[in-house]
Amino acid sequence: MTTNVDKWECYSSVSASVCGLTKLLGICERYALNHGLTYNVKKSECMVFQVRGKPPITVPSVKLNGMPIKRVDQFKYLGHIITTDLNDNADIERERRALSVRANMIARRFARCSTEVKTTLFRAYCSSFYTSSLWISYSQKQYSALRIQYNNAFRALMGLPRFCSASGMFAEARVDCFYATMRKRCTSLVRRVEASSNSVLGMFASRFDCRYLNHCAMIHVLADR
Repeated sequence: MTTNVDKWECYSSVSASVCGLTKLLGICERYALNHGLTYNVKKSECMVFQVRGKPPITVPSVKLNGMPIKRVDQFKYLGHIITTDLNDNADIERERRALSVRANMIARRFARCSTEVKTTLFRAYCSSFYTSSLWISYSQKQYSALRIQYNNAFRALMGLPRFCSASGMFAEARVDCFYATMRKRCTSLVRRVEASSNSVLGMFASRFDCRYLNHCAMIHVLADR
């Protein structure tokens, strides 16, 4: 559940049950009351995550300041789109569209620049893939759409033919291809998790059956699918 306080700050609460969430909201309400703040219920949202393989369950209305909170199927939290089924297709589409906008912008504004300048701009603006290291559940169709957008963005910036070899053009320019970029993103996150002093993150890093860590370890296989 996310909510705004006086339209400036955003908070989130997560609970395994409606009862637990209600208690957390009660703590927030008392804190706001003691500090002269008021929660904006109209800008607050509640999401119920689905259990894989089970039909949706009926969940009682969650209230804040006596008013029911709007229930949604997805919302953007810190720039990352979260859905009830924890599927990443919506967030991948968000990044694909953002990549298209950035690529078209630099292709128009820097068309006459040197190859070195263009490659630097491409690395800076087209290979960030914000929160991509968190993607784990998605369709290959959506993932391929982002890869194609990435390849086409480089072709447009460099003025290359639409159907030229993607691997060849990236190798010649010494720029990471899509799969290399994604592998580096996942590896970077795994290293930070393993080096973290946080006990919760340490627990995840030590589990060989962790779904996310297994995904990161096998992400190189995606290039062959």
